[in-house]
Amino acid sequence: MAAIKNRGTGFPKLITLILRSHFVRNGVSKDRPARSGDIWSILRDAPSALLRMRAEGGGQPHARAGFRPQHRREVLAALALTLVALVDLAGPSWLVGRSLAQTPDRIVVAGGVITEVLYALGLQDRIVGVDTTSQFPPEALKDKPNIGYVRQLSAEGVVSLKPSLVIAIEGAGPPDALSLLNEAGVKLAKIPDDPSEDGVVTRIEAIGAVAGAAGPAKALAERTRAGFAELTRMRDGLERKPRVLFVLSLQNGRVMVGGRNSSAAAIIALAGGVNAAEAIEGYKPMSDEAILEAAPDAILMMRNSSSHTITTEALFAMPAFAQTPAAGKRAHIVMDGLYLLGFGPRTPAAARDLMAALNPETSLPPLKTAARP
Repeated sequence: MAAIKNRGTGFPKLITLILRSHFVRNGVSKDRPARSGDIWSILRDAPSALLRMRAEGGGQPHARAGFRPQHRREVLAALALTLVALVDLAGPSWLVGRSLAQTPDRIVVAGGVITEVLYALGLQDRIVGVDTTSQFPPEALKDKPNIGYVRQLSAEGVVSLKPSLVIAIEGAGPPDALSLLNEAGVKLAKIPDDPSEDGVVTRIEAIGAVAGAAGPAKALAERTRAGFAELTRMRDGLERKPRVLFVLSLQNGRVMVGGRNSSAAAIIALAGGVNAAEAIEGYKPMSDEAILEAAPDAILMMRNSSSHTITTEALFAMPAFAQTPAAGKRAHIVMDGLYLLGFGPRTPAAARDLMAALNPETSLPPLKTAARP
């Protein structure tokens, strides 16, 4: 209220009285902040509040508000400004949640990390379909209908599940399928794919907002933030920064790696390492000569795909890796793909586990606050 009370004269004073009238009658204070429900109540009660102020001011509301509402449009303008002030109080997350649905009861998910968050929030009973990247928890793909790969969705298959809401990770598609969902009147919420600490926290809160569980999502986001804080303290205590090469795939003698601005680069940095493929942008092939020059101390791979199943012996027998520092130490780290690169509630724990694998000589305790695999 302090911010509202100090906004000058005229309209702001009238707005202040409208808000104060509601806040006093409903006990809004620092101990009971304004909620989204207050918005509807205030807008509903504002006309009668104006009439009361006219009556209390002897027929002249300006006697108390410093403003003379002589025309209906002036009153409507005051109400509009009241709504602006209320949105500022309630915050943008209210708008997102309200624009989609309060409690969508049939959710289709396109994105493994979204499924992970919804299960962590206890909303699994509302999920009626998941994509093939929804590998955690394991029962998701076992119990829920499969809508296909996240980038190759079938609009017909999704619509057949009669969803009240589709939550899709940024990059889900193809675009034509998403357009068909919009044309069919299916509500679609897109979640940003930002592989950073702040991005993870924002993602959790966004998923909770569109699913009608903003409160639990905020609590989960705060626990995840605390996990990142623990991780930072561990990372600051490391004595060295090993060079790590993330290998996405090995096909036909071509080594596909994760360069800068990739999710692989982000998890390597969180674990206190240096991306050995920093000279490459995104996910691209890397020549044998470039790998030797990059001199990685460890090779990092995912285990949840047949294209990634290669033994340590076979890996370091390849000319591209045989002469690297990683080969001398047999430093071949393999982790679950969603755990490693999902960037959800388990990411602090995943980065900690990668950190431990990169620094076997250092005894690192488990995180106290982060979600576990």
